[in-house]
Amino acid sequence: MSKPHVIIIGAGFTGTATSHDLALRGFDVTVIERGDICNGTSGRTHGLLHSGGRYAVKDQESAIECIDENLILRKIVPQVIEPNGGLFIALDESDLEYGEAFIEGCEACHIPLEEIKPEAALKLEPNINPRLLTAFLIPDGTFDPLRLALSFAATARKNGAKYRTYTEAKGLLLDGQGNVVGVKVLDRRSNQSIDLRADLVVNATGAWAGEITEMAGAKVPVKPTPGVMVVYDRRFVQRAINRLNKPGDGDIVLPQRRMVVVGTTSFEIDDLDYVPVREEHVKLMLQKGAELVPGIAHARVRGKYMATRPLIGAGEGRSAARTFKCYDHKETDNVEGLVTITGGKATTLRAMAEKTADVVCARLGVQAACVTKDVPLASYREYYMQPN
Repeated sequence: MSKPHVIIIGAGFTGTATSHDLALRGFDVTVIERGDICNGTSGRTHGLLHSGGRYAVKDQESAIECIDENLILRKIVPQVIEPNGGLFIALDESDLEYGEAFIEGCEACHIPLEEIKPEAALKLEPNINPRLLTAFLIPDGTFDPLRLALSFAATARKNGAKYRTYTEAKGLLLDGQGNVVGVKVLDRRSNQSIDLRADLVVNATGAWAGEITEMAGAKVPVKPTPGVMVVYDRRFVQRAINRLNKPGDGDIVLPQRRMVVVGTTSFEIDDLDYVPVREEHVKLMLQKGAELVPGIAHARVRGKYMATRPLIGAGEGRSAARTFKCYDHKETDNVEGLVTITGGKATTLRAMAEKTADVVCARLGVQAACVTKDVPLASYREYYMQPN
């Protein structure tokens, strides 16, 4: 008996993690991606392994998802994570006032935290703003975005998944009833059009999810929301430094290798494939980053880039939830054969994949439990060592 075949569109965090989960559950998996792995938003994240603290006050569902998955990722893929921890620091009375709700939120979301005095915080991080009023230690971390995705892809390929990069989805194949039976792709290496058939298609294209569902006359309420980040040439801090207040522009400074990243802004766009890095946003990152780490004001810019968040649910920009949702389009649009996963955070990629694979199994009548919480991932190097 042949294995059920699933095509995943998108080889970012969610697509690679879903390929890993489905391969372990016995599916024949093909991943298609119009560029290389992490071609889109996943390749442009600042690399924060969220503790959930950022969302503990106003978005507790996302906060709980983050702390739970934070702990799992530390166990299954430690080779791509720097478990350096984080600090939330207060610089004014507004921050102190927010701190009361922050403590309550973290406790409600089982996020470990410890309040420390300014002198203790400065001993840990001498380059943070010496005018801080208080600080909280929290289990944030950082990760290497490309290596994280490649570790999931490598493990999936070891278990039989196939990856077709530089293969662009140009349309969905439909049967006479309007149900999805595959994907029409363009092989960008050979410039050939190919029809790939499958028992089910998973749309894991993040901010581009709406463009894929429209090919089948279906919809998802995704709100593409870009943000700009700026990289500076010195590693001023060893931990993730957060402003102790409601999420805002430029309120995180992250160490990455020998540099720091300041992020991020939040704005709307019309063209998903062209997002400008606006100079006023770069200047804002300099201003806000220097409030947390004053030395940034005199550092050299190493890079400016952006990523487009696939937000879902009610609210706009900062007020929109950071949780994720999986859509079975048979239930939402009466279109068989298409499932969309979108929203979420890089930190929750494994959980997003688990939910998606559960929906795929239910739709195709496969009984197979998720085991990804306990399976260590292969080295990202193994992705390159295996033939397509």
